[in-house]
Amino acid sequence: MRTAFCQSLLAAADQAQFVFLTGDLGYKALEPLAAAMGQRFINAGVAEQNMIAVAAGMAKVGLRPWAYSIAPFIYSRPMEQVRNDLCLHDLPVVLVGNGGGYGYGVMGATHHALEDYGQLLCLPNMQVCVPAFDADVKPAVAGLMQTKHPAYLRLGLGEEPKDYSPPPFAAWRKLMDGDGPTALVVGPLVGGLLQPLRAAPPRHRPNLWVLAEMPLHPPREFLDDIARTGRLVVIEEHVAAGSVGQMLAHHLLSHGLAPASFEHRCARGYPSGLYGSQKFHRAECGLDAASLTELLLGRDA
Repeated sequence: MRTAFCQSLLAAADQAQFVFLTGDLGYKALEPLAAAMGQRFINAGVAEQNMIAVAAGMAKVGLRPWAYSIAPFIYSRPMEQVRNDLCLHDLPVVLVGNGGGYGYGVMGATHHALEDYGQLLCLPNMQVCVPAFDADVKPAVAGLMQTKHPAYLRLGLGEEPKDYSPPPFAAWRKLMDGDGPTALVVGPLVGGLLQPLRAAPPRHRPNLWVLAEMPLHPPREFLDDIARTGRLVVIEEHVAAGSVGQMLAHHLLSHGLAPASFEHRCARGYPSGLYGSQKFHRAECGLDAASLTELLLGRDA
């Protein structure tokens, strides 16, 4: 998604108030943006706390700053500045974290973002966007260019089949109808499920939804699906604490809408104590396509 992200920002490069800051990252991807923006493209160096404080100051005087880094370096390392400088003052700075979830694989836990949106949504005024497909990035960027609040954009790897055209970008989208459970997937993890689920008989297929924006505001159609199927499965590359699974369970219980069956498949950290690729970590957590397909279709499908 990083290439799509750069191309999307180029459309705004001539806006005088748009400023882009990077924590010494983005090589072999963001050079076209740097060339187009000139002095408004700022390499803040390996100094993320200062980068966020500078972005807050820019926003305070009317600029539109975006700050970019590997995901944990944009929210975890400068958390005090995100909380105090951005959120408490409700300043429109967009934080861009590349490689959400286990995206940086063998680089290990320091480079993994497993608690990012849960941690950030604890803060006042924060918005979160998790594009699911490469085609989502352009409309997501356009929307964030207009936001009046602090926001976090979590980028991953687009995993949709080559022949797949996703529906227009929205916070909640239904991708598939079926007679199986209601399934909600957060972000690009859904791409790897489309092909095996489309090949399954309709009687086994889930009612497949993808979530791209938070805080949560579940639409009526999604709630009706849960009431009809009685079984909800939430899937996300994020730890259970602060997850969409927990937030949605709270919402459903608070409104008397809890389904008869609720299952949550999420990141479980490092069960074996080993580090590997994103695929390795997903498989350890049951987040690989084969495990999720079995979960949603059943062993006999």
